[in-house]
Amino acid sequence: MRWAHGGAMVGGVMKSGLEYGEWKRSSPFASRSWALGDGGRTAISAVRRTFCLFVTFDLLFISLLWIIELNTTDSIWKNLQNEVVHYDFKTSFFDVFLLAAFRFLFLQLGYAALRLRHWWVIAITTLVTTAFLIAKVSTSTLLFHNAFGYLLPITSFVVTWLETWFLDFKVLPQEAEEERAYLAALSASCEHRPALHPRSISEGQFYSPPESPAGSDEDQDEEGLGRRAVTVQDKEFVRLGREAMAVVEQILAQEDSWRFEKSSDQGDAVYSMEIPFYGKTFIIKALLQCPAELVYQEVILQPEKMVQWNKTILACQILQRVDDNTMVSYDVSSGAAGGVVAPRDFVNVRRVERRHDCYLSVGMAGLHNTRPLQDCYVRGENGPGGFVVLRCSTNPSLCTFIWILNTDLKGRLPRYLIHQSLAATMFEFMSHLRRRICELQATHC
Repeated sequence: MRWAHGGAMVGGVMKSGLEYGEWKRSSPFASRSWALGDGGRTAISAVRRTFCLFVTFDLLFISLLWIIELNTTDSIWKNLQNEVVHYDFKTSFFDVFLLAAFRFLFLQLGYAALRLRHWWVIAITTLVTTAFLIAKVSTSTLLFHNAFGYLLPITSFVVTWLETWFLDFKVLPQEAEEERAYLAALSASCEHRPALHPRSISEGQFYSPPESPAGSDEDQDEEGLGRRAVTVQDKEFVRLGREAMAVVEQILAQEDSWRFEKSSDQGDAVYSMEIPFYGKTFIIKALLQCPAELVYQEVILQPEKMVQWNKTILACQILQRVDDNTMVSYDVSSGAAGGVVAPRDFVNVRRVERRHDCYLSVGMAGLHNTRPLQDCYVRGENGPGGFVVLRCSTNPSLCTFIWILNTDLKGRLPRYLIHQSLAATMFEFMSHLRRRICELQATHC
């Protein structure tokens, strides 16, 4: 779904003016990709899939052994009635089958459906299985009947501990190693971001960062910076900003992977995308009837003044300006979903860049000693995201605005309610932004 110059359908509304496909072909974002589904990072790792298959094998193998046991001495239906309908703990293997079904359901729910990355789920299944089998063989009379009196309990015990070993020594360590390698590669790509030109900075107002030539692989000398990170904490802020920028670039490059969620009457469209290690990310894309520079001034360069017209936030304060492109802000969001979602506060590390075809303000959660946790707000945590303003190459009076939002509101809120409130907040923000643009244009006229 794209806007095309001369007319295109966006969210059910006909728009005209901006040829977004042209920007995508010429943008440096288009050359970078996670290659999702093409051998790159996927939502569930190969080693985890193997573990889930082994858990399925556990259930099927125990079921097969139990069926064979039912058919050894008498007819299967008669034995099935004896072991199920007239169940006796000392003479039936039906409970061993139920134990395998319990492991299957619990482990598949934890490690396939919820994709947990902790050992507590398999610890519970292993403990329950071991305790039950010990009690079974200690009191059962099945050991005197046939070989299955030994085979089924021993097989169930061995398979259970093999699952524990496989998860603890293969799945979790390998996934942790893959995550470290991914983040290291992401940080390495961030290190090749271009540095900045000298520029004086006014402490009294936010500054416009010097233009960052996209696609450059060589950093300028740090001596060329008007302001640069000097402490370990400052350098960590810069690293977080660059990491967020790299992830946002990947999201923009993967537009074909965006999944449409809903659209507004104004033609704004909300999409979603699953990002490795960060989860579900929401993206709103809108066509604005104004130059990109106007949005750049109002949204990116003056974040503290957004409170005056943006009703989705209650406060925004710049805590620290680290270098020409990086700052730390404190933001308080207003409530959502009719007051069900209470206001949240956030500490964000932001990175701002100007390029020849777009403006970017991206960031992610950070820590700052001037804003510890407060009792009056629940502290939310933002993943990589931010604002992107794209110039129109064919019509300077039009621009595309993209807001990428990845956030964890914390608290005990249903996931569906959070997703609905985030989409509604994005639409509300766009209505406030359009109103602000109309006010500015009327003032200039």
